[in-house]
Amino acid sequence: MTASFDRPPRLPSGFRCASVHCGLKPKDPDLALFLADRPGSAAGLFTRNHFPGAPIVQGREQMVSGRLQGVIVNAGISNVATGSRGLADARTMREVAARAVEIDPELMLVGSTGVIGRPLPMDRVEAGIRKLPERLGDDPLEGARGIMTTDRVPKAFSMVVGESRVTVVGKGAGMIAPNLATMLVYFFTDAEVDPKSLDGILRRSAEESFQLLSVDTDTSTSDMVVALASGRAGPVEHGALEEAFRSLSLQMAEAVGRDGEGATKLLRIEVAGAADAVEARRIARAIAESPLVKTMAYGRDPNVGRILMAVGKCVECRVVPERVRAQVQGVEVIREGVRVDFDESRVRELLGRDEVEIQVSLDVGEGEGRAIGCDLTEGYIEENTAYASS
Repeated sequence: MTASFDRPPRLPSGFRCASVHCGLKPKDPDLALFLADRPGSAAGLFTRNHFPGAPIVQGREQMVSGRLQGVIVNAGISNVATGSRGLADARTMREVAARAVEIDPELMLVGSTGVIGRPLPMDRVEAGIRKLPERLGDDPLEGARGIMTTDRVPKAFSMVVGESRVTVVGKGAGMIAPNLATMLVYFFTDAEVDPKSLDGILRRSAEESFQLLSVDTDTSTSDMVVALASGRAGPVEHGALEEAFRSLSLQMAEAVGRDGEGATKLLRIEVAGAADAVEARRIARAIAESPLVKTMAYGRDPNVGRILMAVGKCVECRVVPERVRAQVQGVEVIREGVRVDFDESRVRELLGRDEVEIQVSLDVGEGEGRAIGCDLTEGYIEENTAYASS
């Protein structure tokens, strides 16, 4: 189906959210609550980084039950590398938030994002949590504002599926790479779906969106992609529900890519004719993550040899140079492994767009793969040299 997103985004029936400034950031909201009017099915994907934050450790344990009703998230401090104190603070956040809205603590998921290695000032966090229930409303962008760190814009999208609605709220701008990125992404739906089916839908959707995304090659310590289905609207055909999750996942992944720290352009990379899908995805990611390709896009510089370099450095993949073809913004720039004579001024003009598309064909098999990324600018350095002290 063709994706038709709500304008503006809306939460599903029975869901509410709120945000508040509690003092973890100098200004702007830094604490958010998302709440359903009843417990529902839940599924989650968590970072594979060897230094997971306390909320990740706690969330993995909670997700075994396949049930949730709410999510409490703070921004500014990630509660990573904080030892036993961090685990205790995550439990306290869960318990205080659950008491504030009168639900079982096991039904409240915790998320944290921000600077690594600093303990949470729990007096501020607890005070902020107690203010949230009275502010609950139906605008998902309000919740999105409360989970932003270096994000420039709040991110939320929604669409109708049968008698139900699916909404995704997320944050992410840097430390973004597969498995899963500094991304906190939450799906909410009033559709009725069992936890096992929801888990499959979430994993397959992420595989073709969040797992293709890389801003800076860095897999964060705090990532999670979680879905909560309350069942309030009744059952929905699973195929239609999964298509909605896929559309919203891709929309959110590209929104995160566009909002990459310092970024001015979204990169879409497509590789065809690889030995298999694994190699196609590996090569697509190598192109998307190449600093030289990124700066080529930023500088509007049609230095297309950088694409060949990125393909060729994938030494574990099957590449026959004389079969390689490539296009930039639909213009053929490489044929049979050789740069063709193309209109450089035209390609420069096309690279000025805020979306840059690169297609590569290897002609050694049937494998296809994609990657999503962004350009690399001075803004990325400026953002990250001052992040911990900003």
